[in-house]
Amino acid sequence: MQCMPRTFEDLVSEADSVNVDGWDFSWLDGRATEERPSWGYQRLLRRRLATVSAALDIHTGGGEVLSGAGPFPPTMAAIETWPPNAALATKRLHPLGVVLVATRNEPPLPFADEAFDLVTTRHPISVWWDEIRRVLRPGGTYFAQHIGPATMGELVEFFIGPQPEKWAEFHPDAVRKQAEGAGFEVVDLRMERLRAEFFDIGAVVYFLRKVVWTVPDFTVERYRDRLRELHDRIEADGSFVAHPTRVLVDARKPE
Repeated sequence: MQCMPRTFEDLVSEADSVNVDGWDFSWLDGRATEERPSWGYQRLLRRRLATVSAALDIHTGGGEVLSGAGPFPPTMAAIETWPPNAALATKRLHPLGVVLVATRNEPPLPFADEAFDLVTTRHPISVWWDEIRRVLRPGGTYFAQHIGPATMGELVEFFIGPQPEKWAEFHPDAVRKQAEGAGFEVVDLRMERLRAEFFDIGAVVYFLRKVVWTVPDFTVERYRDRLRELHDRIEADGSFVAHPTRVLVDARKPE
């Protein structure tokens, strides 16, 4: 028996009710795909952690990426600012010997000067460069994967239009200027433009609820008309394609 296609209302209602805490995207399996950068951030992170005695992961989410990057140095800390994610990260990371600190989403970092050899983060919205430099030891490294300019630009533009000023903040040239302005030496800085594909409107709703900076004021009710238009477009074309961008950042605090 052939299954009937699911309706717009069914897809949206399901995606609007599912839990979106943490950074596990397995709910999207079979409903969306996203290409990963060629450098393999988690693999590189594991290598960096193996060479230091003290490290800090900022905005660790639910600890999904960090938990797979061990073994960890003798001192391994992580911070998370969103309480539901902090709870998930505590449960996931504490058994691995990682100290999870729940803190506010603003500086200062709750650590002493020159406490770490390595500070890492994946997909920060803002980077506290001065604070990162403060908690790094001389010769220490900031190693991160940032979101890049115009990431998921097609999706953003469909709902709220182009955001050139905001996108410019994430350009590698801007990142270099910020890092050097805070006293870092930029060792490596590279960007890749990737491909993401959504196969139903529920996947779009889930993504926008989870990755809140994409369309900052997103709710299903606020954007129901646009969601219906996008649903019709996906039904006609088979999918909706957008392009995430990622920037790899390797910066060193001078001796």
